[in-house]
Amino acid sequence: MGIIYIQWNWITTMVENKEEELNHKLNDVTTDVFRELIEYKKTALSGSQLLRSPQGFGFRPSEQFMQELMKPTLISQQFSYQQMSDLLRKWFNYRGLKDTRFEFCIFSGGNFSSSIFSSTNELKSPNYFNAFTDTIHNLRTFLPLISNTMELGGPEPIETLSIVVPDYKSVVMKQMRWMIFGVIFFTLIIISAFFVTVRTLLMQKKLSEIKNDFINNMTHEFKTPLATISLAVDAMRNEKVVYDLEKSAYFSGIIKEENKRMNKQVETILQAALIDRQELQLKLQPLHVNEIVRRVMDNFKLQLEEIHANVILQLEDGYDMANADDVHFTNLISNLIDNAIKYSRDKLMIRIQTQRTGKNISIRIEDNGIGMSKETQRRIFEKFYRAHTGNVHNVKGFGLGLSYVKSVVDAHNGRIKVESTLGRGTTFILEIPMIRQEKSITLDA
Repeated sequence: MGIIYIQWNWITTMVENKEEELNHKLNDVTTDVFRELIEYKKTALSGSQLLRSPQGFGFRPSEQFMQELMKPTLISQQFSYQQMSDLLRKWFNYRGLKDTRFEFCIFSGGNFSSSIFSSTNELKSPNYFNAFTDTIHNLRTFLPLISNTMELGGPEPIETLSIVVPDYKSVVMKQMRWMIFGVIFFTLIIISAFFVTVRTLLMQKKLSEIKNDFINNMTHEFKTPLATISLAVDAMRNEKVVYDLEKSAYFSGIIKEENKRMNKQVETILQAALIDRQELQLKLQPLHVNEIVRRVMDNFKLQLEEIHANVILQLEDGYDMANADDVHFTNLISNLIDNAIKYSRDKLMIRIQTQRTGKNISIRIEDNGIGMSKETQRRIFEKFYRAHTGNVHNVKGFGLGLSYVKSVVDAHNGRIKVESTLGRGTTFILEIPMIRQEKSITLDA
C-alpha cells in the first residue's frame, strides 16, 4: 500500500508537470506563429513603399491613393483557413505536439474581450468559439500581432492570434500512457509477487501439517502390523506352540496377513509417488465394467457380511466394454468401496449402479454413511487430505485413496464427481468412455 501511494503521488506530480509543459509548448507555438506572421506583415509593408515616378514622365500619384496603398495588409484577409491550419500544424509538430488537436482564431480589434465575439474581420476554425468558452477542460492562449513597422509609414492595425487545445488533460494522458502503463504493470507485478509469497507461505504451512499428519499415520500403520508380527513370532517360539501344528499354522497365518497388509501400505505409497511424478503407466485393454464391479464386490463379501451391510447391485445389462487397465481400474472401484466402509455407520447400505450415458458408461456408488461437508467435498481428491470424523482422525489411512482414484480416472480420460450431505451419505459418480461397439466386435472376431 505504501508503494502504491508513492506511485500515485509520483504520477499526479508527473501529470501536473506535463500540463505545465504543454502550456509552455502552446505558448511557444503561439510565439513561433506570431513571428512568422509578423515577418509576413513586414514584407507586405516593405512592398507598399512610395512608388517612384518613371524617368522622363512627370506622373505623381494623389495623396489619397498613396494612403490606401500604404495601409498594411490584414492577416485574416490574406490567409485562407487551410493555409493558417497548415502553418499552425507545422509549428505544433516542431514543438513535439504532432497529433494534438487545436482550434484557432485571428481577429482584428483593439479590445480582446469585446472584439473576439464582435469582429467582422476574422479567420477562425469551425469549433473555435465552443472550445474557447470551456475554460475547465481546454487550454487557451492569445497574442496580439503587432509589429514595430511605423518607420514604413501608415497606421498599424491590431490583430490577435488565439489558439485553443481542446481537452488538454487527455493530451497529457496520451503523452504519458506508456509511463502510466509501465507503473501499473510493475505495481501489479509487485502485488502479484506479494500475493504469491503469502500464498506460498500458507501452502508451506499446510504442507508441513500434512507431512506431520502423514508421518504419524504411516508410523501407526506400520507399527501395528510389526507389533502383531513380533507377538506372533514370540508365540511360535513357545514350546507348546512349536509342537502344535495347528497353532503354528494360525500364528504363521497372522504373520502372513500382517505382511500382506504392510506390503499393501508400501504399494499405496509407491503408487502415490508414481502419480506425483506422472509416471502412471496403463496397460489398456477391452474390459467388461460390470464384471470388474462384481469381482470387487466378491472380494469385499466377507468384510461386508461381518458388519451386516446391505449391498444392492443394479448393473445395466448389455454392452459395457471400456478400454481400461485391469489392475488400476479394479483398485479404483476397490478404493471407493473401501471408503464407503471406512466412513460407515450401523446398518450400512451400499448401492452400485451402472448405466450407459451416450459414449460413456456411468458407475454410481452410493452409501448411507456419515457424509461430507462442503469443505470436505472441495478437498476430497487432494493428496494426503483426510476427512475428520471427530476431533481426531479416527479412521486409518494415509489420505491417498481418493487422490489415487482421481488420477486413475483422469488417466482413463474419464470424470468423477461427488455428491454428499453431512449425516446422510455420499455418492460417487464415475464416467468412463466406452469402446465403440463395432470395434469390440472386430476384436472378438
